Amino acid sequence: MRGLRLMIFIPSLLILTNLQETSSHGDHPLSRIAIHEATFALTPLAHVKASPSILGLTNGQNSEWVTIEYSTPSPSVDDWIGVFSPANFSASTCPSENPRVYPPLLCSAPIKFQYASYSSPQYKDTGKGSLKLQIINQRSDFSFALFTGGFLNPKLVAVSNKVVFSNPNAPAYPRLAQGKKWDEMTEGILSDHQLGTLTFERSSMCGAPARTVGWRDPGYIHTSFLKELWPNTVYAYKLGHRLFNCTYVWSKEYQFKAPPYPGQDSVQRVVIFGDMGKGEVDGSSEYNDFQPGSLNTTKQLVQDLKNIDIVFHNGDICYANGYLSQWDQFTAQIEPIASSVPYMISSGNHERDWPGTGSFYGNMDSGGECGVLAQTMFYTPAENREKFWYSTDYGMFRFCIADTEHDWREGTEQYKFIEHCLASVDRQKQPWLIFLAHRVLGYSSDLSYAIEGSFEEPMGRESLQKLWQKYKVDIAMFGHVHNYERTCPIYQNVCTSKEKRHYKGTLNGTIHVAAGGAGASLSPFTTLQTAWSLYKDYDHGFVKLTAFDHSNLLFEYKKSRDGKVYDSFTISRDYRDILACTVDSCPSTTLAS
Repeated sequence: MRGLRLMIFIPSLLILTNLQETSSHGDHPLSRIAIHEATFALTPLAHVKASPSILGLTNGQNSEWVTIEYSTPSPSVDDWIGVFSPANFSASTCPSENPRVYPPLLCSAPIKFQYASYSSPQYKDTGKGSLKLQIINQRSDFSFALFTGGFLNPKLVAVSNKVVFSNPNAPAYPRLAQGKKWDEMTEGILSDHQLGTLTFERSSMCGAPARTVGWRDPGYIHTSFLKELWPNTVYAYKLGHRLFNCTYVWSKEYQFKAPPYPGQDSVQRVVIFGDMGKGEVDGSSEYNDFQPGSLNTTKQLVQDLKNIDIVFHNGDICYANGYLSQWDQFTAQIEPIASSVPYMISSGNHERDWPGTGSFYGNMDSGGECGVLAQTMFYTPAENREKFWYSTDYGMFRFCIADTEHDWREGTEQYKFIEHCLASVDRQKQPWLIFLAHRVLGYSSDLSYAIEGSFEEPMGRESLQKLWQKYKVDIAMFGHVHNYERTCPIYQNVCTSKEKRHYKGTLNGTIHVAAGGAGASLSPFTTLQTAWSLYKDYDHGFVKLTAFDHSNLLFEYKKSRDGKVYDSFTISRDYRDILACTVDSCPSTTLAS
């Protein structure tokens, strides 16, 4: 782990607008209504009360359950409770500029919503009900509003008292205390060479809604680089700050294990998935709510965290799509994981793509974020954060992470990086060479690719397959398609081995895996049967790699619903197997010949 991160944010406001419907990803009902056009028909006999009104008093908690009690003399089955932050959700704050022409586009988005009868079935008869909602610290106050009239003709009936986390915006110096045990930790303001601080402005966004109605001030993101750590040693740490009055506020104690040194012979376990997104543990709904498997995947990783050393989230991180508050929801969800093991990401279309910004694709999938959120909030060892490709070593693994939202074809800057990453690894120390990219640059039976007739991203593998073959990449992993599929070891559309589960010696090709089913709504497969596809699964899941030593690797595909293994294979080989020539993997002539 190269660094631990302290994230401090400052909130802003989002609002809702009425726009033409689209079928993309199953849009949330709140994307089709106009809160700023809602009738503010406050009813004298109606009320909403939230308690407690001050959160985070116990051990500086960043999330807490709030009880919402409400009543109205004229209940309806489609009444709902909306959660807003900041508490003033007046339509007067809604900017008029919004060039986007299709939903989900919210001119003023609530944090989440739930039907009034969700946990109170008698509500439609009595007009009285209550909810328990989990609220995370978004560095501003919250209010809770009761609406009637459903989503087509919403009428504001009542608004709650304000709820606020203690010290949400206290000015402070960031601090980190770290040691093998808490009583051995050294405390002090981080020096310049240890601390990197980043932020961005509204003008950093490339378009709406991120630049307009979806904007939310991110505050400051601090990155600390810890040095002189012993490999595979467990360290404790706390994050916090010193207030201007010289008092201190500390988080709870966390732990992480320092990574093995490159080539170290120890058991090393890697989890890889794409397209996870976020969900709400309280059963409520939120903007862009089409990631039904997200919470199950997160739950499985948290439960097995003691058996995980590093995580790669292979693109399409949280699907905020320009509504910046949703990054808060996502980072709170993965905190138990990302606070304990390295959480590495690659760039996906929902993080990067925006017309005229250098993206390889001209679509609007990022909602105007154009990569700024992902590359600022998550540290990666990329030489240039705008060019989100990088390599990283973990023990016996070398990972080459490409950015499919920039041109990867032969002759490009990224192509040169990929070849250097693959060519520079010492396979005697790091025998397991893994290629990662968001879009499928290899092979996929997803219906969308089959319709195109290529079973890949157009121009995907044409340039790269000779690099994978030349440098003997073991596994190429992709996301983007929301399902799971594994191929045979393959080169030039031909399986190089008839074996399906236990590979020994040289593979003579690369195994391609699509693992983009970590949370988002599932993608169907084509009915066409391909000779290279060994296992397909239309379900949510993730991949785990376990390197036992330099000669033995276990691959497992687990479903998010139960954490059980549904597909697996092993690779067993010696160093000389990596040196052996295969088709197009060695020069045609040598000095010896």
